[in-house]
Amino acid sequence: MMREDQKPYKTGLLMGVFDMFHIGHLNLIRRAKEQCEFLRVAVLSDELVKQFKDKYPVIPLDERMEILASVRYVDEVVAIKDDPSRIKEWNRRPFDCFFSGDDYAGNPYWEWERSELRKLGADIQFFPYTQKQSTTKIRNELSNR
Repeated sequence: MMREDQKPYKTGLLMGVFDMFHIGHLNLIRRAKEQCEFLRVAVLSDELVKQFKDKYPVIPLDERMEILASVRYVDEVVAIKDDPSRIKEWNRRPFDCFFSGDDYAGNPYWEWERSELRKLGADIQFFPYTQKQSTTKIRNELSNR
């Protein structure tokens, strides 16, 4: 039985680029921390971002990690320098729930990972995407000026 003040998960994980830190990032982090006692944030390396998004982040990895470490809701910040699979990350550093924006909800690969994580005793929870701000919107605004 869960106490009223107890959170649903012990260890939660967020993973992302967190470039040009904005209110959408903060909303995601805050919502994740509301659900877990300990929140780990995994940050993709500059090279992984280039590999997956075909562009380097504006803010280098060490600075993105330092910014995240200063956010009061974050308990630990780690770098992801190779495979960003949530299954691989669970094997490196187990967690109870992975949190993400709902822009990935329904994605077949993510649904497969969710089923695999459930076999390990973990889950994926999606939060509403912050519509008013994103790194892409910031990049577009800067290029239009």
